[in-house]
Amino acid sequence: MNFDDTPQEAAFRDTARQWIAANAPKELEAELASSSLGRIRLKHADIVAVGKAWQKKKSDAGWACLHWPKEYGGRGATPIERVIWQQEEGVYGKLTQPFQIGEGMCGPTVMAYGSEEHKRRYLPKLAAGEEIWCQLFSEPAGGSDVAGLRTRAEKRGDDWIINGQKIWTSGAHYSDYGLLITRTDPNVPKHKGLTMFFLDMKSKGVEVRPIKQANGMQEFNEVYFTDVVIPDSQRLGVVGDGWNVSLTTLMNERMSIGARLATGFPEMFELCANLMMEDGLAIDDRAVRSKLASWAVKASGLKYTSYRAVSALSKGERPGPENSIGKLVAGTMLQDIATYAMDLEGGAGVLTGADEGVTQGQFQQMLLTSPSMRIAGGTDEILRNIIAERVLGLPGDIRVDKDVPFNKVPTKGRS
Repeated sequence: MNFDDTPQEAAFRDTARQWIAANAPKELEAELASSSLGRIRLKHADIVAVGKAWQKKKSDAGWACLHWPKEYGGRGATPIERVIWQQEEGVYGKLTQPFQIGEGMCGPTVMAYGSEEHKRRYLPKLAAGEEIWCQLFSEPAGGSDVAGLRTRAEKRGDDWIINGQKIWTSGAHYSDYGLLITRTDPNVPKHKGLTMFFLDMKSKGVEVRPIKQANGMQEFNEVYFTDVVIPDSQRLGVVGDGWNVSLTTLMNERMSIGARLATGFPEMFELCANLMMEDGLAIDDRAVRSKLASWAVKASGLKYTSYRAVSALSKGERPGPENSIGKLVAGTMLQDIATYAMDLEGGAGVLTGADEGVTQGQFQQMLLTSPSMRIAGGTDEILRNIIAERVLGLPGDIRVDKDVPFNKVPTKGRS
């Protein structure tokens, strides 16, 4: 495979590079460059406000959601042009954090199942950063079993009445709209009685409660629904086919998370190249070099696995189960590297506060953030099952509730 730019790609790269040089918020470059581990926090600016400004500027110039059709706010660019843009945007791409779920997961689902009217109404505003979307899937009683959800949707005339609870919803506290998967028929097996909707997050009966995290941030939320009214016109897909609709979201989610999730390897390499230990630089230690070599191989594998996904997209294919590989590997690397870095740093690794060293502080934040990365978008165990069954073709896991009506599945307190 030849990774050199064609003349057309080189011209596209040069145009992108010139536009970024002329329009990027240079005053944030240093801070963004040092905020590469975990979620982005800016000391002197609101990431949502700054992100909206950058997204709008990109949209006005035709650089937002490049792979989307022009009529929906994109550029109609090829998958490889999208990769080139991401390479050139560099650290400024971190400003799109509030829009990653909408751009990478919700948008493609609306594009696949929404009406033409909805596509033209919502997608351009999403691409322009004017409206932010979230994904309402996980529930307290379901864990990683998305199909085990209990949020109910009952049909009343031309509307649906929603009651239930979602949890771990990233960005719900600043989102304008959300994708919501519900149970509309409890009398059939759990994968068959689901229906997907989208809703206004400011609707009456929607309550968002932020969850305080160990690293001091509040990016996840609990969301409660009490008699929330959603018009049937905001249904995505047919009634009862929500699971199939959700697969579009989930496959895009795993591709998006796997492609964007920091592994910490560049920061780890820099640490080892500069950290002085008792016997010299850490990078000169054979054991440390062995660790770095192992992580370098994994990082390279992740890069080329993402290129394989780009090739599939260029053929018009839906992201497949192989995209679970990227998130599984990256999430594990993130935690392993953070743990090893703090071991190398010794007591300095636990320093925190306004005057902490940048290196110590970022690996500490990385360690506190990393466990959630192994849960969000599917736990390690779920991803291994998907890879084993749907990529490697191994026998399926035993699922005793697969063909049992959902309301007959034994649960705690009900048998």
